[in-house]
Amino acid sequence: MDLGLTYRALAEKQVDLIAGNSTDGLIASLNLFMLADDQNYFPPYEAVPIVHQETLKRFPSLEGALARLAGKISESEIQKLNGLVDIEHQDVAKVVKDFLTAKKL
Repeated sequence: MDLGLTYRALAEKQVDLIAGNSTDGLIASLNLFMLADDQNYFPPYEAVPIVHQETLKRFPSLEGALARLAGKISESEIQKLNGLVDIEHQDVAKVVKDFLTAKKL
């Protein structure tokens, strides 16, 4: 089932529990509660950039730009940014630019 549909099914009480991503914007907008995985059932979710070597050759400054982002964005910030794009339908480029500006990156 599409992840967005599973969130809606949960919000509409069609299901009792779903597995989702902690950075999904729908969590806050649907007023959902995340359970702690105290049994470590799910692997840790750690976002990392993955880039083709050819892309780095074409855009040499990209590696440094990505390195500057390391440790600069929290899980809750990613969730908020995803909500701006997925729920409020804001332009991805504008959301990214506003975030980078706010973080002075």
